[in-house]
Amino acid sequence: MTELLYQSDSYLQSFNGLVISQDIESHAVILDRTAFYPGGGGQPADTGILTVGDVNYSVKRARKSGDDVIHILEGIDPLPLVGATAHGKIDWERRYQLMRTHTAMHILCGVIFRDYGALVTGGDMDPLQGRMDFEFETMHKELVQTIEAAVNNEVAQARLVRTDILPREKAFQIPDLIRTKINLLPESITAVRVVEIVGLDLQADGGTHVKNTAEVGKIRVVDYKSKGRINKRIYIEVETP
Repeated sequence: MTELLYQSDSYLQSFNGLVISQDIESHAVILDRTAFYPGGGGQPADTGILTVGDVNYSVKRARKSGDDVIHILEGIDPLPLVGATAHGKIDWERRYQLMRTHTAMHILCGVIFRDYGALVTGGDMDPLQGRMDFEFETMHKELVQTIEAAVNNEVAQARLVRTDILPREKAFQIPDLIRTKINLLPESITAVRVVEIVGLDLQADGGTHVKNTAEVGKIRVVDYKSKGRINKRIYIEVETP
């Protein structure tokens, strides 16, 4: 089982871990602990560098496999040996952009749920941009402008962003914990990670976030589309400071 360091510290940029397994077919290794986010919930996986001895391996991406995180490496052969100490370094500029974007998506989700009661039906993101689908019957320019103003007000409020890991039974006592139309948490998950934007939003989430909404920066709604009778898509961009 890989210890998921990013769950408790999204700002951890480097770490040391032991190589506990090789995946020859994927040209990858599994570590006993990692700060590399393996992707999920619309947030792409981290990239970066894994250094073993005097050899630098480029981490093409990470992915989850059961309780382990697989680090897929580019280029250099052979793979690091089992038992070797590895130093991991996240591509921090990209990761921090994704953290700001992910928190922006939660602000958008929190505002729309609070003000309109609409559930999320889908979403995806890249650094500094993303899209989210909601259960809306109608969407128009004036409504989008109102939503954009509301989300930027939440950024300006400088709300704290907190994470916690709760037993499943306790987590599901929280009203409206699942904001997606379909509950995507399988029964096998016994501990649920929750992300709270204090005073705005609280939901189950496994991704990485900034500590305060002020870090997000200005959010722009750049487009919106109808994806069905009661399914509307909103596209956002997060401005570079």
